[in-house]
Amino acid sequence: MEKARLDQSWATTPAAVLFDRDGTLVHDVPYNRDPQMVSPVPGASEALGRLRAAGVRTGVVTNQSGIGRGLMGSVDVYRVNRRVDELLGPFDVWRVCPHHPEQGCRCRKPRPGLVLSACRALRVAPEDVVVVGDIGTDMEAAGRAGARGILVPTPVTLPEEVEAAPAVAPDLLSAVMLALGESVESAPAGNGP
Repeated sequence: MEKARLDQSWATTPAAVLFDRDGTLVHDVPYNRDPQMVSPVPGASEALGRLRAAGVRTGVVTNQSGIGRGLMGSVDVYRVNRRVDELLGPFDVWRVCPHHPEQGCRCRKPRPGLVLSACRALRVAPEDVVVVGDIGTDMEAAGRAGARGILVPTPVTLPEEVEAAPAVAPDLLSAVMLALGESVESAPAGNGP
């Protein structure tokens, strides 16, 4: 990863940081219905602790098309989200898109609906928010909403998504440090490729 992509910093501390769930906060288990399969990515607890210590609100914005595909129910997603909250929370806001990708809803990332809804719930302006995710749709949703985006690549992240991202960090802790305007030079490697 190019060091230049890590040198970006922002003059102000964000009012909130919104995270993608699968592949960003917790290891991705496709269509996970089992709370016991929830496993945080390395550095997640420390990263969230830094945000909370700085008074930055936190939230999760997640596409869960398994509901729309009939592979799981909303109760399954709620139970998994509750487990994430137990392990890493509490988060100030959760926003979930339950729709099938072909439904054309307003909330499913890369559309900005989840981000905008979370901002309204937190009573913060999108331009005062950072969105952290592992794929291009997370960054596109952030941009469309007027928020700042930081990509944390994983093995599923496409090279063109890395190239197009407004900012890139090697792991979740580095992304949070970047959002807070801290140096990421000495940050440990985490869930990146």
